[in-house]
Amino acid sequence: MARKVPLVLWIAVPLAFVLYFYRLSAVGLIGPDEPRYASIAREMARSGDWITPRLWGEGWFEKPPLLYWMSGIAFRCGLGPEIAPRLPVALMAAAFLVFYWWILNREFGVRTACFATMILGTCAGWIGFSQVGVTDLPMTATFSAAMLLALPWVEKRDSRFLPIASALLGFAVLGKSGVPIVLSLPLLWNWNSGDNRSVDRAGNSRTLWQRYCGLRGLSPKLLVPFLIVAVPWHVLCYLRNGSIFPYTLFVQHQVQRMTSDALQHTQHWWYYLPVFCGLLLPWTPILFLAARRAAIRDPRRRFLMVWVLFGLVFFSAAPNKLPGYVLPLLPAAAVLMALGLEETDSAGSWLAACAFLLVTILLAAPILPQAVAVGLTRAPRPPFQWIWLLPVAVAALVFTLDRRSHRLAAVFSLAAASACAVVYVKQTATSELDRLASARPVWRQIADRTDQVCANRLKRDFRYGLNYYSGVPLPECAVHPEPLQIVQRAGMPPETVDLH
Repeated sequence: MARKVPLVLWIAVPLAFVLYFYRLSAVGLIGPDEPRYASIAREMARSGDWITPRLWGEGWFEKPPLLYWMSGIAFRCGLGPEIAPRLPVALMAAAFLVFYWWILNREFGVRTACFATMILGTCAGWIGFSQVGVTDLPMTATFSAAMLLALPWVEKRDSRFLPIASALLGFAVLGKSGVPIVLSLPLLWNWNSGDNRSVDRAGNSRTLWQRYCGLRGLSPKLLVPFLIVAVPWHVLCYLRNGSIFPYTLFVQHQVQRMTSDALQHTQHWWYYLPVFCGLLLPWTPILFLAARRAAIRDPRRRFLMVWVLFGLVFFSAAPNKLPGYVLPLLPAAAVLMALGLEETDSAGSWLAACAFLLVTILLAAPILPQAVAVGLTRAPRPPFQWIWLLPVAVAALVFTLDRRSHRLAAVFSLAAASACAVVYVKQTATSELDRLASARPVWRQIADRTDQVCANRLKRDFRYGLNYYSGVPLPECAVHPEPLQIVQRAGMPPETVDLH
């Protein structure tokens, strides 16, 4: 089996390129966040001020600067308006998978590392968030790398990687402020069995607090890298902008996001259960293999399980919920799923069930543009297409391979089929998605007449998008009427109306 691993990895490289970089700019920036973040990053690159995030000249303190710095460097390199915000995120997604394989190979062995990397690398959540320039994946990659580097310490108190983990946690804070600190609380748990007190080499009893935070020199070693990375920007931004900066970042967009429904992202408490399962598609059935008794005996697996469960409880308790919030839980879940897949006697039926779920990705091709534009519940039901039957053939293949003791080949075949399904969606859905959900097509119509254009009460998604492509906010028609108006009817993309 060991001889097959390099071949799998060599084939995985072109698959990863296709998954993460093919048609990356086929759709203009979408939603309210992606064009806003890109506008801030472009202004940083233009002005050379890498401390204060600004949106159209005003301080914008909703998020820390990690994504802005990444995209700003890309703008400085001369990349285009879609590639500059997205390429750094896609590169980070792919680079994390390399690290992910390395650390899991070190901790659990090569087969588990291969299984987990293929599960995470081809699941809907990881691919989807790697294609947009928003903060979720940069925070997830840095936070998850920090947590995974703590696995040697969790198992046998090997602290050699903890300073690097501390620095990465600092970068995660620069990605999404206090959220990664809360999510890292499972590290404070006592993972080894037995009493919560331990004895040092001299025979002295140590309390739990001393064990985790004292360790005679370990605490400063851990704290200093975190502070060096996370603190300077916060201090400099406060000195330049005053109290409005910590109030906006910490009070409005940390505390109130977790305690108030003022931000209008409220959902039911059970919202993340289907979302979490959806982000893991098509691998969701293997979640049932993750909950095994062996997980209770291994401190590393208990740590990974609490990482997932604590995160789900934490995010579910908050009134404001968005799908990207639970992205940091996917790497831990993928490891548990891979371990369960490795240890089960017969996985053919489970892999076949995953293969059948590939149809959800194929269904995304006709549904996705309308779902993004008007919502999933309002998207029309597509007519039957014969390509939807391909998952049946994939299911038969992976089932047969597993029954013949070729589980690595079966998992790789399913991952390759998932990659092909994603490429199919990119090839067939991006043009319509660009037309319905992005402001770029409208901008191309008005680019040579910007001095005659005004916006007539557009949805904020298209408003921010048009402002990004125009370079300056377009005036409202009610304030500054112009002969060329951009209007939007309910459930439709914007269109131009020439009053001449």
